[in-house]
Amino acid sequence: MSEVKQIFKPNREFAANARIKNMCEYQALQDWAIEDYEGFWGSYAKEKITWAEPFTNVLDESSAPFVKWFDGGKLNVSVQCVDRHLETRKNKAAIIFEGDRGDVQAITYLDLFKNVNRFANLLKEDFGVTKGDRVVIYMPMIPETAYAMLACARIGAIHSIVFGGFSAEALRDRIEDAEAKVVITADGSFRKTKPYMLKPVVDVALEGETPVEKVLVVERNNEDVAWKSGRDYSYNELIKDKSSQCEAEIMDAEDPLFLLYTSGSTGKPKGVQHNSAGYILWAQMTMEWVFDVKENDTYWCTADVGWITGHTYIVYGPLAMGATTVMFEGVITFPDAGRPWAMVENHRINQFYTAPTAIRVLHKMGEDAPAKYDLSSLKVLGTVGEPIDPPAWKWYYEEVGNSNCAIVDTYWQTETGGHVVSPLPGATPIKPGCATLPLPGIMAEILDPATGEVSEVGETGYMCITKPWPAQIRGVWGDEERYVKSYFGDVKKDDKAVYFTGDGARYDEDGYITITGRTDDVINVSGHRMGTAEVEAAIKKHANVAEVAVVGKPHELKGEGIFAYIVLKSDDGVADEVEEVKAINGIIKKEIGNIALCDDIVFAPGLPKTRSGKIMRRILRTIAKGEKITQDISTLEDPTVVAKLEEMVNG
Repeated sequence: MSEVKQIFKPNREFAANARIKNMCEYQALQDWAIEDYEGFWGSYAKEKITWAEPFTNVLDESSAPFVKWFDGGKLNVSVQCVDRHLETRKNKAAIIFEGDRGDVQAITYLDLFKNVNRFANLLKEDFGVTKGDRVVIYMPMIPETAYAMLACARIGAIHSIVFGGFSAEALRDRIEDAEAKVVITADGSFRKTKPYMLKPVVDVALEGETPVEKVLVVERNNEDVAWKSGRDYSYNELIKDKSSQCEAEIMDAEDPLFLLYTSGSTGKPKGVQHNSAGYILWAQMTMEWVFDVKENDTYWCTADVGWITGHTYIVYGPLAMGATTVMFEGVITFPDAGRPWAMVENHRINQFYTAPTAIRVLHKMGEDAPAKYDLSSLKVLGTVGEPIDPPAWKWYYEEVGNSNCAIVDTYWQTETGGHVVSPLPGATPIKPGCATLPLPGIMAEILDPATGEVSEVGETGYMCITKPWPAQIRGVWGDEERYVKSYFGDVKKDDKAVYFTGDGARYDEDGYITITGRTDDVINVSGHRMGTAEVEAAIKKHANVAEVAVVGKPHELKGEGIFAYIVLKSDDGVADEVEEVKAINGIIKKEIGNIALCDDIVFAPGLPKTRSGKIMRRILRTIAKGEKITQDISTLEDPTVVAKLEEMVNG
């Protein structure tokens, strides 16, 4: 059963000064792209990128799905992010860093230029890093991480960041696949004022034979770590005598910028490759369009640079457009749920971008906390990573944004490089929990996988992008066949393979797009396919539900039954489980129908999540089926949750 959603129109005062001011302007841009695709992208590439040599051809699809953008063009991404701003904003803060313990550092564009150049010279002179070499970065959220990324870009090395919460085994897998020559790490960092260590993980990852020749260690918290002679070197010592001038390597538009590994449910991680010109163009354009960041704004994305969100919307996007970006080392709920709002007040932050998981936690831990701080500087609120449920959206909109800020519910993924479906804060009427419309230039369509036709209103289909776009994945590192099979093997339109995101979606009567969840998270109950996100959204409407994760479980009669893990807001436990289950299934019956009623409900103490907040549904499916867990749980935020759930479900 479809739900009539309340519509929130853009703030008129904000819209008057926005880059895209209304839906007429949005439609004009999209019409331009539809009518003259290469003209659209070529025009923006000329306007936004500082080219060392101009491109001669906008798009080459002759070897599709292996495409080339801006052929003949030459540039350097570090120049795009740093050097070109020096004439007009060298004394402006490029990065505001706030440490876990409250230490603050403002890094100007001139500071950034000098630090990146010194880092680049260190990599070249001491480590012999040259164009095309792979460098793995295993770092905390500190300024040196951004310096390392931009230094690699400056000398043409390909960086591959591995999230600092990953295990030694996961780190080693990525090092070996990329054939990395160098690892950049830190002794450790701070988390809830206590040091946590990274260098010991690197030591374990590098046991035995590996392609790594040298390890560079940033001494952040000055804990004792082991040093291997001839391999390990102190960044703090080597950087002292480096020149702050380093000529940027001139790169082709299609030269690789970075690899970022994504882990699937099976097989080894995929090294998603992004190239230089198209990626940095879209990173900048989406910063300007989706967040409407202006010259004097201060912008904060709470993600970690170990994920694509941190790449595009902490480092590359904000710096490419000359913005001030905030980097935060700590945990946003420490020392309490007021931490992010105190930072908004202290730094006068204008755009705030975080995950629905974080919003729900902040809501649960500090429902009234936003009211204690001056949040009047906020203009745009963003969400990323999963569809945001209406109750969390409502609290975010009313309590954090004072019913005055647009919420941009951004849909994208590692492989897209940047946002592909999102509201525009000055133009798009917003429906809570709805990703809304494709951004200008993105030909996103929901297709029937069997016919390749556009799905009817209300019918769930496959979320696809039917034309190449500049920031798209360029390949899976070292595995062309896997690239084609993973992303272009499932759906065709007009007999042409198109990019399939792996997500299901549906249109509403206004053409708005709602993402229903991964197609591999679809539960088939008695022949009826339902996205887990849809069932979860219904359960979240129960007043006492804080978090929920739904998975499929084999069922003798239905094929699959629905199994729900629910975390309640109340810490007092469940007074009457039978009544609570009845109430939850009553909501599901009302919102979706009897077909979606849960066969099993477990009131859980917590859910297995990565440290970035992603719920590991594969683990929950394994527990529901009563199978042995073989996945690595060491990278979870709280690995003990898994044993507790196993005991509750299987005894």
